[in-house]
Amino acid sequence: MSKKRWIVGVALAIALVAAGSAAGETVIQAGGLVDPESGTVRRDVIIIVKDGKVTSVGPGLEVPAGADLFDLREMYVLPGLFDCHTHLCEMISAPPENVIYGFDAHLVRETLPGRVLQAVSNARKMLESGITTVRDVGNCGEWGDVAVREALRKGLFEGPTTLASGKIITPFGGQQVLSPERVDLALIDYIFADSRDEMRRAVRQNVYFGADWIKIVVDAQRYIYSEEDVLFIVEEAGRVGLRVAAHCMTDEAARNAAAGGVASVEHGFPLSDETLEMMKKHDVWLVGTDFSTEVLEVYGIQEWRDMIVDRLRRAHRIGVRMAFGSDIVLEIPGHDRGSAVLTLLDTWLAAEVPAPDILRALTTDAALFLGLQKVRGSIREGLAADIIAVPRNPLEDILALRDVKFVMKDGRIVRHDEDGSRP
Repeated sequence: MSKKRWIVGVALAIALVAAGSAAGETVIQAGGLVDPESGTVRRDVIIIVKDGKVTSVGPGLEVPAGADLFDLREMYVLPGLFDCHTHLCEMISAPPENVIYGFDAHLVRETLPGRVLQAVSNARKMLESGITTVRDVGNCGEWGDVAVREALRKGLFEGPTTLASGKIITPFGGQQVLSPERVDLALIDYIFADSRDEMRRAVRQNVYFGADWIKIVVDAQRYIYSEEDVLFIVEEAGRVGLRVAAHCMTDEAARNAAAGGVASVEHGFPLSDETLEMMKKHDVWLVGTDFSTEVLEVYGIQEWRDMIVDRLRRAHRIGVRMAFGSDIVLEIPGHDRGSAVLTLLDTWLAAEVPAPDILRALTTDAALFLGLQKVRGSIREGLAADIIAVPRNPLEDILALRDVKFVMKDGRIVRHDEDGSRP
């Protein structure tokens, strides 16, 4: 047999084995099954998975003959985690004093293939950390996030279920510091839209190229989108069933965004109680990207710490609906993308948000926010089998989420280990 035919034969055998495994049933014996929505734990539960979905959940179920059995009776089993504000295609290296330069130079240095390859690494690390669903909010080049989403759907590499936002719509200039001679560089990531025709075209371009969400920047420049501007974009996106996320770094911008009907305010660090109350009234979610100390130090904005903790505490007290988002785009020393995301749990704890509420923001509330609650986000019959396990009860100790031992994505085992490292 030729070497080429031998390689093809081995590949076919591996594929058949994988197909057989995927087609069979998998059984998880859960010592404690955590329900984030109710904040309760059920003991000694059997979970049966087939064809990527949960088929049965309950105590005392009969284990099907020939099923793959995973004994997690010493573990707490729960739904996979969500990150509702991520940038899979970005991992920028820049010292704190040059962070702004690092963001701008990124447009010059990186190619679209390079960004997509970075996304492959980031997606894998996030999945291994238990993050099974993400919303990518742009800065991916020429719709690179859509390409990543499609590659993940086809199984070309492993990573979270991904919703893509395409190019970010913004007033002229975007978020960059541009030379008037090379304004075009920002158009790799942004669509400048100031007139109604430009806004309509920007939304339609994103829809045409496959965006699941529309993201706008309300206030990166001295001029900001007005309430009327935001409403126009929201209505145009709504024609095809898409919702709008609004980057807001000022209180005024968040008020305009909330009044204009966006689904979410992203960041919103300096928000007043009045604006948070307005968001609650209009059912606008906060995806706060509540940076940890480690992240703030690398970003060079350590002085923001108290502001972020205070806003998170007040948002929780007021009752604004919140979904977890990280916004990690720089290399954080000692962390890969997955572990860096979970450093943000420290901020939620500093804001005295109870562990059950944090867990909902990472699971069932996030699924509801993204409109995926009928598909994934809970361990229930008929839903996608996105399942993780940790050694301690996250309803009591949310930092248990940093010690994931088991990850299943759409019924496939991604990780199963005893010491926290992938075998």
